[in-house]
Amino acid sequence: MTNVPKAYREADVRGASAVRLVVLLYEQIIRDLTQAACAIEQNDIELRTRSINHAILVIGYLQSPLDFAKGGKVAKDLDQFYNALRQTLMQVQFFPSKIGINQLITDALAVREAWSQVERAETALITRSVAVPPPSTAAPSSMSSASDSSSVRTKWQG
Repeated sequence: MTNVPKAYREADVRGASAVRLVVLLYEQIIRDLTQAACAIEQNDIELRTRSINHAILVIGYLQSPLDFAKGGKVAKDLDQFYNALRQTLMQVQFFPSKIGINQLITDALAVREAWSQVERAETALITRSVAVPPPSTAAPSSMSSASDSSSVRTKWQG
């Protein structure tokens, strides 16, 4: 039997832009934290541990490619955010707190929304650049009609 949500996520990842992948990783963190919150509520230590450990792994995927030379202040701020997130997750792991995990979800949702805005802007930019043909391929209308009519005549004569 096919795992439909997993198949959908895998299809979404194939061919995704770097920004889209970041959004998807944040969505995974939010799923993990939500699962951890439910586990805390149900006193399910195994599920809580597995969910928190996976969230920490995903944070590592987000944090490892940070380029401090090119990213400047943004990269440093994200690095601090990821370190704080990881540290708070470790605290929640040893001292389960639904309030603490809910705050982490709120924080992750806020940053995910910022990345979603970047993704929408990137998509709009790509859409605009695709909609306008590049100058090198667009022929002036007078040349276009002249060349079109001669090529049509040639094809009909040949």
